[in-house]
Amino acid sequence: MEDRTYTADAEPGTTATVAGWVHEIRDLGGIAFLIVRDKSGRIQVKLEKDEMDEELVETGLEASRESVVRVVGDVKEEPRAPTGVEVVPTEIEVVAEAETQLPLDPSGKVDAELPTRLDNRTLDLRREEAKAVFEIRAEVLRAVREAFRDFAATEINTPKIVATGTEGGTELFPITYFGEEAFMNQSPQLFKQLMVGSGLERVFEIGPIFRAEEHNTPRHLNEATSIDFESAFFDHTEAMDVCEAVVKAAYEAVAENCERELEALGLEEEFEVPDGEFPRLTYEEAIERINATGELDEQLVWGDDLPTEGEHALGQDVGEHYFITDWPSEIKPFYIKDHDDDETLSTGFDMMHPRMELVSGGQREHRYDRLIEGFEQQGLPAHEFEYYTKMFKYGMPPHAGWGLGGERLVMTMLGLGNIREAVLFPRDRQRLSP
Repeated sequence: MEDRTYTADAEPGTTATVAGWVHEIRDLGGIAFLIVRDKSGRIQVKLEKDEMDEELVETGLEASRESVVRVVGDVKEEPRAPTGVEVVPTEIEVVAEAETQLPLDPSGKVDAELPTRLDNRTLDLRREEAKAVFEIRAEVLRAVREAFRDFAATEINTPKIVATGTEGGTELFPITYFGEEAFMNQSPQLFKQLMVGSGLERVFEIGPIFRAEEHNTPRHLNEATSIDFESAFFDHTEAMDVCEAVVKAAYEAVAENCERELEALGLEEEFEVPDGEFPRLTYEEAIERINATGELDEQLVWGDDLPTEGEHALGQDVGEHYFITDWPSEIKPFYIKDHDDDETLSTGFDMMHPRMELVSGGQREHRYDRLIEGFEQQGLPAHEFEYYTKMFKYGMPPHAGWGLGGERLVMTMLGLGNIREAVLFPRDRQRLSP
C-alpha cells in the first residue's frame, strides 16, 4: 500500500494514510471514534457526524471489529486521545470485512483458553500480549546469532531427514523416503560434529528438531527449535563459558530492545538480566542438595537421572541459572567424552533454569576407537553410523558443544505457563493442525 504510515509514526500537521484493523468503535452521539490498530500501535480516527460527509461517517461506524481499513486524513494533535494525536479523515475504505462473530477477542477484554488461541493464531497474535512474545522470541534469535558470530562461529544448516537417529532408541518419527525408511532428525548433533572436523571448525545452527516422545506436559513439544553450538579445540568448560555468554546476550538484548513488549506482558519491573557467573554444581553435589531439601519420597543415589520434582527442588534452592557437571558416564550419550582421570565421570553438562533444563552439552569423544567402544557399550550398531564414524579416522580435533531449547529459553525468560505459548503453531500429541 503506497505511502502508508504506521500509526506510531503519524505526525501532527501531516496528511497520512494509515491502514490496519478496527480495534473498536466508540460512539458518543454527535461524535464517534474509530480506533485503528497496526503493528506499531493504535490511533484514533475522529468522526464528527454533523460536520463530515454522511457516507464517510457511515463507512467508519459500520465497519465491524477486526475488519481491515484504510484511512486517509489530516493528523492533528489531541491531548485527550490515547496517543496524543488523532486523524480527521477524508477517506475511509473497508479493505477486508470481518465477520461479526469472532472466535476470540483480540482486544483482550474477554479471555480465551489456550486451545482456542492456538486454533486461531492469526487472531491471537493481534493481541498485544501474544504478539509481544513473538517479537521477543525474534529478538532472542537475533541476539543469539550475533553472539555466535562474535565467537567467530559459522552458521550451518543440517539435514532434517536422516537414515538413522542421533541417539538411537524409539523417539523417532519414521517417514517413507522414495520407498526407503527414513526419520525426522532428533538433533543436529552428529552433523555439527562432522563440521568441526572440517575447515569451518566452529559452527552454530538454529533449526527444528523432532522427537516422538509421548510426553503431554506444559514443557514438552514434538517439534522444537534447537539452538546448537560446536567448536573444535574446545573442552567442556569452554563450551559452558560460551553457553553462559549466549544466554546472557539474549537477556541483555531483550532488556535493551523490547521495552514495549515487556510492558505489554507486565514484566517491565520484573525482568532481570542474569548477573554474575552461573554456579557450576557437580552431579554429586546436585543429588546431595536435592536429597537435603526433603522434597522427594525416595532419596536419589548415584546413577539416577534427576526427576522433574528433583529439578524443581534444586532450582528453588539455587535460585538462578546454573550448570550440573560431571555426570555419570553411564547415563550420558555415546558421543560424550569421559574424564581422562576417571572414566566413570563424563564431561557432559546440563544448564538449568530454576524451572527446568535448558541445555545439554559436553566435550565429545574425538578418538575413533573410543567412539566405537561407546557405540558398543550402549548397544548401538556402529555400522549404521559409518558416515559419521569414518570421519574420525581422518583427524578429528578435540571438540565440545551444546544444544539449547529455543522455546524453553523464551518460556523461562518470560515466565510463560506453557511452552506452547512460545510457538506459533505447536506440534504435540494432540495437535497437528493448524
